[in-house]
Amino acid sequence: MTKRILVPIANGTEEIEAVTIIDTLTRANYHVSVASADFDGKLTVTCSRGVVLTAQHRLVDIADEEFDAIVLPGGQAGAEVLQQSTLLVEMLRQQKYDGRLVAAICAAPALVLQYHGLYPGAIMTGHPNFQEQIPASLRRTKRVTFDVTNNVLTSQGPGSSLEFAIEIIIRLSGKTVAKQIAEPMMVLPQLHYDKLSEDA
Repeated sequence: MTKRILVPIANGTEEIEAVTIIDTLTRANYHVSVASADFDGKLTVTCSRGVVLTAQHRLVDIADEEFDAIVLPGGQAGAEVLQQSTLLVEMLRQQKYDGRLVAAICAAPALVLQYHGLYPGAIMTGHPNFQEQIPASLRRTKRVTFDVTNNVLTSQGPGSSLEFAIEIIIRLSGKTVAKQIAEPMMVLPQLHYDKLSEDA
């Protein structure tokens, strides 16, 4: 069955992260729904560096659907919009309750997940500018960090977004599928996907 992914975006979303997530997960033949979480209801958003993206849906229109993963891009201004979306926060709470994957990168781990206390006790990373908002005992400096107990994946920023997206594939479909996606993309050798053949 095709995996279903929700990627909420907003004005101020980090465009490298958003596009890398959307593109890589689409390459895995996942059904990726890009939804505008902006309060004005418009599908078109202007990202943090001025790139304009157009969502397929308004978040409110697909809020009752189930997703195998909800993936939050960063960008401070965009993450602040996600933080203020009571609808998205409720969806994240339900996603956690159902044991399904939540992934967040850059400012989103601190400004959304940590801010709302959605994963108390979960280890996380995030952009260095926001890591202080994660309790020291739970903070990690690894570029991509997975908390297996809570099924939550976090990452640091635009430069780690490809590793982050590949890790989402590992968590949803296993290492063999991740290797098939990573190889033609010429993913950095230190990610070691060339050595991974067993399913996660």
